[in-house]
Formats: sequence, structure tokens, C-alpha cells
Amino acid sequence: MSKSFEDILAKLKTASRKKLSVSVAQDAPVLEAVKAAKEKGIADAILVGDKDKIEEIAKTIGMDLSDYEIIDEKDQAEAATKAVQLVHDGKADIYMKGALDTKTFLKSVLNKEVGLRTGKPLSHVCVFELPGMDRLLFLTDVAFMPYPTLEDKKVIIEYTVAVARACGVEMPKVAPLAAVEVVNEKMPVTVEAAELTKMNEAGEIKDCIVDGPLSMDLAIDPEAAKHKAGALDRKIVGDADILLFPDIHAGNLVYKTMVRMGDVKNGNVLTGTKAPVILTSRSDSVEVKLNSIALAAVVAEDIKKGEL
Repeated sequence: MSKSFEDILAKLKTASRKKLSVSVAQDAPVLEAVKAAKEKGIADAILVGDKDKIEEIAKTIGMDLSDYEIIDEKDQAEAATKAVQLVHDGKADIYMKGALDTKTFLKSVLNKEVGLRTGKPLSHVCVFELPGMDRLLFLTDVAFMPYPTLEDKKVIIEYTVAVARACGVEMPKVAPLAAVEVVNEKMPVTVEAAELTKMNEAGEIKDCIVDGPLSMDLAIDPEAAKHKAGALDRKIVGDADILLFPDIHAGNLVYKTMVRMGDVKNGNVLTGTKAPVILTSRSDSVEVKLNSIALAAVVAEDIKKGEL
């Protein structure tokens, strides 16, 4: 089981080298992450974008472009279309956002002719490596689906379980979060969490253990469980692998608090697509972008093996 991003990188040493298709690649942090991914043997890349700007940035970061295919396309929307088609056509394994706005990037992902749509909703999984925690923590959805319905939450769990299993977590523990850990009819989030638990027990949600509703402390802190009546009898006693947030507000607030105030490592991947999609923010560090490439690569490996 991967307990850190170093473990994920080690896991990739026995996997085949993947190929990235980078949309509008003229971005220094993105190119630095692509360079690092190549040096670590994770992935090669096809760079789609303004060739002159790509070459200019490459010089400033000491990146040798002789081993990279570059598709010169200065129009950003057209570059995105060409980049996503490479993945659609099987010429690349992973689609990565470069220096373009999210709306244009997602439009290419959902392109009916050459995109990566599956007909299912898209969701976002963020993976954290936290000091003092003996496992990776998978957060969802913190950036994409605003107000997921019960059926949406079922799909989000299935997506995130697949990502966790790709990282080596054989039977992920899923905590549908709420402010309290008991069902309260006046709090619909708790009712839905209990429904998800029943779906899991009935075999409708597989390859994981779902236990909700759970408050955040009971989900991630074993010590907290010792001080609450009945908590030690739960399926999850401070050892959740996956945190399912009730809506994007809760997820995004927790995510940004962890990133800005904690000594953490993280990476993310967009799910619900035919191939892994890396949708990082322009403000994300090179490390986050590299971790996201590694995460997408282990997911792509499971897709290749037919396990996803």
C-alpha cells in the first residue's frame, strides 16, 4: 500500500512509461514538472502550444527539448483540441492542463468528437500526504461537483475507490462526512450518508467499506473515537482513507486550509473520463504538478491492465 508519494513513485518503477499530452504547454511550472517526470522515468510528453514560447521557457529551466515532440499551435482552444485528441486516439495516456483557462480546458475534455467524455459526471480527487499520518488521504469532491446528489455521491465514491486501489489501498475505508455522526432527519447530509452505508452493505457500492455519517474527528483521529460513546463500535475508527464531503464548499474549505496551513504534499486527478486528466491550478507548485502526474500514471496503469 502506498503511504506517500515516494511510494507511488516507487510503484511506477515497475510500470510502463506513460505519455502525457500537455495542452498549451508554454508554462514554466508545468514544463518543470514534465521534465522531472521524464527524469524519474514516469512519463514522456507531447507538448502542444506555442513552440517559440515553449523553447524560450525551456532554455530558462535547462530543459532539453530534443527528446520531446512539439506540436506548434498558437491558438489556445485549437491547441487544447489537438492535445486532447492525442489521448482520445490512444497516442497519449494522460491529458494535462497547461497555460490555459479551466473553462477552455474542460471544453476540450468534453468535446463530443475528440474528447474524453464517458457520459458519466466528472469528479475531482485530491490525494494528501500528511505529517504523522500512516497513510495517504483521499479527498473528494473539493473542486468540481458543487452539490452532489445521492446518486452523484455513489459515483464519486466509485471513482475515488478506483484511484485509491490504483495507489495500492485494497479495501479503502470511505467516510461520508457530516457535522455529526448520527442520523438527523433535519440534516439531509446525514440521511444520505446513512443511505450510502446501506448501499455498501447491500453490495451496490463495492470494493470498499462505507461508514457514515461521520464527523471529521471520528473519521481521521483514533484518539477522538476513544472519547465518544459508541464510536469504537463503528467500522471506521479514525482510520478513514477517503473523505467524502457533502458539497464543494466543505471540501474546498478543508482542502485550502490543509494546503495553506499545513506541511503537506498533494496531487490530484479528474475522474469520470476515458483517461486520467490532470487539472491543476496555475498557482500550484511544481511538486503538486509532479505528484499529480505520478497519481495519473498509476491510474493509467490500472486502466491499461483492465482493472479500471
